[in-house]
Amino acid sequence: MRTTLDLPDVLVQAAMKVSQQKTKTAVIITALQDLVRKNRLQALRQFRGRMDIDLDLNAVRKRV
Repeated sequence: MRTTLDLPDVLVQAAMKVSQQKTKTAVIITALQDLVRKNRLQALRQFRGRMDIDLDLNAVRKRV
C-alpha cells in the first residue's frame, strides 16, 4: 500500500541507525511490527494469573 507520510528526518535517521535498517520502508515496517507485537503482549498480560489451565505438559509434548 502506498502512503505519503510527513516524518521528522532526524527521527527517521535515528531509527535507521539504531535498527540497522537500510531503507526508510524497512524502518517503518519494523516499527509497526514491534508496535503490534507489544500491544498483543500487553493484551495477554491482562490474563496473567486469571486463567486456570489444567494441562499435562508431558501429554502435550507426547512424552511418556
